Amino acid sequence: MDTSKKTIIVFSGDFDRVFAAFVIANGAAAMGDDVTMFFTFWGLNALRKPEKIKVDGKTGLQKAFAAMMPRGTDKLKLSHMNFGGAGPRMFKHVMKQKNVMSLDELIESAREQGIKFVACTMSMDVMGISPEELIDGVECVGVASYLGEADEANVNLFV
Repeated sequence: MDTSKKTIIVFSGDFDRVFAAFVIANGAAAMGDDVTMFFTFWGLNALRKPEKIKVDGKTGLQKAFAAMMPRGTDKLKLSHMNFGGAGPRMFKHVMKQKNVMSLDELIESAREQGIKFVACTMSMDVMGISPEELIDGVECVGVASYLGEADEANVNLFV
């Protein structure tokens, strides 16, 4: 076990939970830890490019899933107090007032610090998300790859 390695499973696609995962990941990386973030199911939405990407070969159901899910960080909802979309805007407004990094800035900071972003290929298949729809720098892997990373880490979080 490596005491300087952390893994985080990002299962939720809620803005506040994704935000918390990136705060923790950036904090661990700033302390010199190697960090792997494993995005699965709804968490994949945080890694989607905001623009619609045309992908050939999707089934009708996969197209429907992809169309119904948010694309990118600006479309993520809050887990509580969403208020029809007003909640995230209020949350982001307060964050800006308090000089808190935005989610996009946290993602960029994570990239700069070498945090590894991995996406679950099985979840991608089920939810109709293709690799070209994800932001740059995401590695698409099976769960066994994540578990190998987790076996080596001293902290494993599920968000």
